[in-house]
Amino acid sequence: MAHTLVPNHEHLLVQAALGKPIKRIPVWAMRQAGRWDPEFHKIRSGLGFYDFSENVELAAKASILPVRFGVDAVILFYDITTLPVAMGLPFSLQPNIGPVPATAVRDMEAVRELNPHPLPETYAHVTNMLNRVKETLDRPLPILAFAGAPFTVATYCIGTGKNIDATRKFISEQPLVWHELLERLTSATIDFLKTMIASGASAYQLFDSWAGMLTEKEYDMWAQPYHRRILAGATGIPRILFVKECPFLDKQVETGADVISLGKRHDLKEAREKYPHLVFQGNLDEMILRTGTPEQVKLAVLDCLRKGGGEKHILNLNHGVDRTTPVANFETMVQTALDFKG
Repeated sequence: MAHTLVPNHEHLLVQAALGKPIKRIPVWAMRQAGRWDPEFHKIRSGLGFYDFSENVELAAKASILPVRFGVDAVILFYDITTLPVAMGLPFSLQPNIGPVPATAVRDMEAVRELNPHPLPETYAHVTNMLNRVKETLDRPLPILAFAGAPFTVATYCIGTGKNIDATRKFISEQPLVWHELLERLTSATIDFLKTMIASGASAYQLFDSWAGMLTEKEYDMWAQPYHRRILAGATGIPRILFVKECPFLDKQVETGADVISLGKRHDLKEAREKYPHLVFQGNLDEMILRTGTPEQVKLAVLDCLRKGGGEKHILNLNHGVDRTTPVANFETMVQTALDFKG
């Protein structure tokens, strides 16, 4: 049964993201709907990733699963490669490898086959899923959309993924192809996020998973300018920027993001002191959730919450929930946040 419609600005996570006074720190986790949860496997029933994520009913159920633990947001279940698929590049998700393009983009002809303005109908399963989640939530929660930033998505399109040296080699050999690929991905990402905003997403996160491995000069060329353009091009709801273990916090701050997601290489308390106007997300170590005891998880969460200072903070991990994470540890993370009094 659908919940009573709550204005977006009244959601706890949205209030926190906007830097408003909050009653407690909101909590959610990247990959909170996923393979670590036995209930997720029951719903997935052996379906391939893209078949599963494009099944609106099943993907909506998966998205909602973490609500039973008390999280403060639902993040929709799809992948950052959903957009290049809509642009005309099919992908498969291969075990222990990740997303792999049917035919890697290696020349200008292949890039020009990618539609920089895919129609919303090409990713209708995502907007339909958002609507289905809204219909079936039994309590008011913000619904988060997301997109991959051009650098990371482009690495998947050219078939290199997190192999940064292979990516560098491709760029040095095909600089014009690389530039055009980033441009097309940027245009498509802005269109996609604007569609998600118009469809009722409460906030969105821009993921640049591999840009944290770049040198400062490379980051200035291939990452930060595209973050700025996308965040400026899709507005109206809180915008979260995530770059996995990014060393360039000053460059993230300059993008215009409402929320910066911190990894473990930065101290949350120091970041709060240096940038008091900003909202930070994080920065609990996912390894503690994966390998620690519930008591160790509780202590780590309490430490993170104290460093966050009780405001302008959203509790999350430095990366996604690993598939080997014990359910008890996820429960402990959320419950500790819910019980925290400051």
